[in-house]
Amino acid sequence: MAYVTKPTGRRELRKLETRQRLADAAAQLFAEHGYDAVAMSDVATAAGVAVQTVFNYFPTKPGLVLDRADDMLERSRRCVAERDPALTPADALRVQVHEDIDHFAARDVYFARGEFPAQSVESDSLRRYALQFRFEQAEAIAAAIGETDPEIHALVARAHASGLITVIQAVTDRIGEAILSGAHLATVAQKLHEDADVTLADAAETFRAMKTRAATTIR
Repeated sequence: MAYVTKPTGRRELRKLETRQRLADAAAQLFAEHGYDAVAMSDVATAAGVAVQTVFNYFPTKPGLVLDRADDMLERSRRCVAERDPALTPADALRVQVHEDIDHFAARDVYFARGEFPAQSVESDSLRRYALQFRFEQAEAIAAAIGETDPEIHALVARAHASGLITVIQAVTDRIGEAILSGAHLATVAQKLHEDADVTLADAAETFRAMKTRAATTIR
């Protein structure tokens, strides 16, 4: 996934390399056989390590696909929490959404079949974990809105954050569907960029209206 914290020493670099090797081995197996048909022991064999090594880095199987979930969540939280005061949460997240579209559009199609967008569409069991992650991501964004815009009611902030995550998940699903169907990713990406801009612009307008109403209520 796109956002990765850089290692600070030789030991950390080795650990990151091992983690990436395991994630890559898993992605190749998922691409060939599907998430549900692959066991943790299969990943260990493909990567040339002991099964316990896989569990040391990925305590659960979903983590092999959601391998950067914590980084993704923190990236979106900080994007909203540290945004310029003139920007809405949707404005702040727009760059991130476009970066993610470009990232997957540029991926090798075969390898991409084993990654999060495609596998979370293909596997019902993985989808449940993916949606739980999106719930947590919405909670983090809502908390960030609470920090930056305390005049907005907490439940309203939560509803707005959920709407933003719905957009992000819809974009991810369309990428996954395009990968699985063999569609031309550059063409799909161009349409996704356009749709994301329209949707996020509407969300930004909604947020500004919320701010205006909240300020009026306070006065």
